[in-house]
Amino acid sequence: MRADARKNYDHLIAIARDVVAEHGAEASLRDVARRAGVGLGTLYRHFPTREALLEALLRTRFGELADRANELESWDDAGSALVTWLREAITMTHHYSGTIALMVAAISDEDSALHASCTTLRTAGTRLLLRAQAEGVARRDMDGNDLFALISALAWLADQPPLVPRADNLFDIITSAILTGRPKADRGKAEAAQE
Repeated sequence: MRADARKNYDHLIAIARDVVAEHGAEASLRDVARRAGVGLGTLYRHFPTREALLEALLRTRFGELADRANELESWDDAGSALVTWLREAITMTHHYSGTIALMVAAISDEDSALHASCTTLRTAGTRLLLRAQAEGVARRDMDGNDLFALISALAWLADQPPLVPRADNLFDIITSAILTGRPKADRGKAEAAQE
């Protein structure tokens, strides 16, 4: 990509990140172009569809979560590493309101522009889950697909105004069900020690 094209691309991504954070996945592409100070044609040259734009936004964030999973693999407490990553993944997913349904559809649709990014997210979480399972601190009857589904479900809950006050409690209930053999208070202490 030429330097000027790369500059336009990066600028469009930065603006799109703000617009999607404000208005969700259904944000107006015309609004993205207007705020970026470019014509709609320029936006469509870089991102021919809404899904292509969302993929570019999510690819970066999911890549960051994959890098974070790599960091967390060095933690002594595999259960705390898994729970920390799960919370961060839910927070990031919730940040892009309206992407949950697209992510859920994309994970099983190899033709989706979002498929590779969603697979990256699932793979990162799966590594942490497998490590926690190997160390005997996470239930063995779940897999990376279940973890991906939980991220989607808990991020969706945080998008529902009547349920927002329950979101943290529900997260604690879910993670207590994932982790085995440790009281909630012990997990909280371990998580605090890792920070």
